[in-house]
Amino acid sequence: MTRLLTTAAALAALSAGLTLAAAPAAAQDEGGDRVNQVIVYGDDPCPKSTDNEITVCARKPEEERYRIPAPLRGIDRPESQTWTDKVQAYETVGAFGTMSCSPVGASGASGCEQQLIDKAYASKKNGSDVKFSKLIEAEREKRLSTIDQSAAQEQKAVEKEEDAYFAKKKAEEDAKAAAAPAEGTPPQ
Repeated sequence: MTRLLTTAAALAALSAGLTLAAAPAAAQDEGGDRVNQVIVYGDDPCPKSTDNEITVCARKPEEERYRIPAPLRGIDRPESQTWTDKVQAYETVGAFGTMSCSPVGASGASGCEQQLIDKAYASKKNGSDVKFSKLIEAEREKRLSTIDQSAAQEQKAVEKEEDAYFAKKKAEEDAKAAAAPAEGTPPQ
């Protein structure tokens, strides 16, 4: 029984790791931005975002710094089993046959893998761990909200420089035009 629970804990940790590894890739495909996901503890400062990289920080209390992550604590204890799992175990006592995850009947063991996968997805969906996808989306929205304002400021600066350039060019042409008739007249 301990080995089965340890295996379940390992599968849960593996699925959590794969989830965190897949989130930045999905975010990069959508927006084209690089995303740096950082967990900071206590009053530690969050690294600043750069122009080509979004930095998303999840803040946790200082006492969590050197602890085992909360989703992995006590996962193999019988007390950590939910009532739903206990009731479902009683409901499936008589189940046998294909996809039943039981040692009875033809292909009875074939459903065990699917049950593990379903449990992993359910725990990931209902988990209280950091949801980087939501943090990334919030940071992206914050960044997009300032783009229009900064683009307008940039446009004004460019137009001001263009006006100054054209005024300088016109002044040079006027000076050249004023100097040209003076050179063309004979000296007296």
